[in-house]
Amino acid sequence: MTSIHRRTRPSTFVAAIVATSVLAGSAAAQTKITAPKNKYTPQQDVELGREAAAEVRQQMPMLNDDRTEEYIEDIGERLIENLPAEYRQPAFKYSFDVVNLRDINAFALPGGPMFVNRGMIQAAGSEGEVAGVMAHELSHVVLRHGTAQASAGQKFAIGAIAGQILGAIVGGRTGSVIAQGSELGIGTYFLKYGREYERQADLLGAQIMARAGYDPRAMARMFQTIEREGGGRGPEWLSSHPNPGNRVEAINREAQMLRVSAAPASNGDFQTVHARLDRMPAAQTTAEVAKKQEQRRTQGPVGTSARSGRVDPPSGEWRTYQPGNFMKLSVPSNWEQIGGNSGTVTYAPDGGYAEGSGFTHGLQVGVARGSGGNLQSETDRLLQGFAQSNPNLRRQNGYSRTTIGGRQGLTTTLSNVSANGAQEAVNVSTAQLRDGSVLFLIGVAPAGEARTYLNTFNQVRQSVQLNDR
Repeated sequence: MTSIHRRTRPSTFVAAIVATSVLAGSAAAQTKITAPKNKYTPQQDVELGREAAAEVRQQMPMLNDDRTEEYIEDIGERLIENLPAEYRQPAFKYSFDVVNLRDINAFALPGGPMFVNRGMIQAAGSEGEVAGVMAHELSHVVLRHGTAQASAGQKFAIGAIAGQILGAIVGGRTGSVIAQGSELGIGTYFLKYGREYERQADLLGAQIMARAGYDPRAMARMFQTIEREGGGRGPEWLSSHPNPGNRVEAINREAQMLRVSAAPASNGDFQTVHARLDRMPAAQTTAEVAKKQEQRRTQGPVGTSARSGRVDPPSGEWRTYQPGNFMKLSVPSNWEQIGGNSGTVTYAPDGGYAEGSGFTHGLQVGVARGSGGNLQSETDRLLQGFAQSNPNLRRQNGYSRTTIGGRQGLTTTLSNVSANGAQEAVNVSTAQLRDGSVLFLIGVAPAGEARTYLNTFNQVRQSVQLNDR
């Protein structure tokens, strides 16, 4: 069975009866939708979607309300269970999250992760309208529109997306690679579709709705609401899902060719969830969240390069940490471990790190997914990702050979300019793990303290123990 990501709770979903009793007349009555050509495998869709979803959950305000999440998951499960056989993707791993944003928006990523804004749920007038948007997004996923679109454009490497999802904020602006530095931006291929793909998602979405017991005309009504609520500017959903032309009419015409199966029992869940959301504090808009994030980035990091307060030099005593089950390393005893939930772990002294501002003194450890290349090519790509969003990042020399955890590694030093204009040194070391992914250690220090810290970074590298067999 296709995998579905769920929270631990008793299942409230009973699978709907499949296909044969759903359609009116013969299967020929409905519009036949053919998935576009695609150079990538379904498993690559899963990998890309999983990494991008981790970044979304890290960067966007998630609602984290169990009752609302369960409701959206139940709708999603019903739709998945009623996918026509030819569109089922056994490798896909579906998940459903609610984002605490006021914007009327929803999107789905390759391989199955779907995100529905709170504002979308509150704008809907019925469960069918919520299901309509979700069926549309699910159609983009099962037709593999994201990677199909990438197939027609620039070829990307799976490992190139790692910079987007690692959550690394490295001394000043270096960490902006998360959002901008990889070859494949989330919005470039995953979320913005042309009119033909929109037409396919509208019609297949209507077919899925009918099979799941929802009147497809509810999708058309929701799209009318989206256009009406957007006014002249249009909400975010319309910017990435352009009207393919006569959208409402086309959906309603398709609905006439479909027979709706047994409708889901009405238990008042939609009204309950609506009332629950209405009682919550007002959600922010995407623009408001982005503005706050930008303010945090431009306030400048703390430490000697951002304020006059003194950051103690690395201690001569050391402490051992185990940031993952595959490695151990030792760092100065006056450095604390920070983070660890976003794919990276930072070790920094007091005053050398601030939440939202990054770190100016210390070291960060992370793993980037490999793409099958050798260590130098993988490291080149990692550095290219940094450079795309950091115009002041400069290589100071070539690679030097080093040893990390008993295997060959590479090290290079770069210079950068922090958010407040201070010069800083960035030391990057890499080694390949057994599965082809790349372990990286990124050390950052103000340029005036670089000699002391480079010696410390070297000692940290020598302390690394790997057990990834």
